[in-house]
Amino acid sequence: MNPRRDPEGAELSHLAAACQPAGRDLLEIGCGAGTLTWQYAGLPRKVVGIDPAAAPLRQAKGAGPAPLPHVAFIQAKGEALPFPAHTFDIVLFASSL
Repeated sequence: MNPRRDPEGAELSHLAAACQPAGRDLLEIGCGAGTLTWQYAGLPRKVVGIDPAAAPLRQAKGAGPAPLPHVAFIQAKGEALPFPAHTFDIVLFASSL
């Protein structure tokens, strides 16, 4: 059994306080199965999660409450982002190997 990360929602509340993501574009590097990405989904204008592994991304795409047009999951590495400069207002890289 895997322990649930951040069951109290502390990471989300700290993110909201520190970055004020409402109405902004957010990139999460190393999103894995999208657990935290989906928690962020209600805050920013756009949220994109990237991960180098395909299997967790498939989980992430099906883990949300419903498909949302402003949420995307892309297979990519943080060392070679497939986006032009200045695409995102906030970039997160936490709890990733």
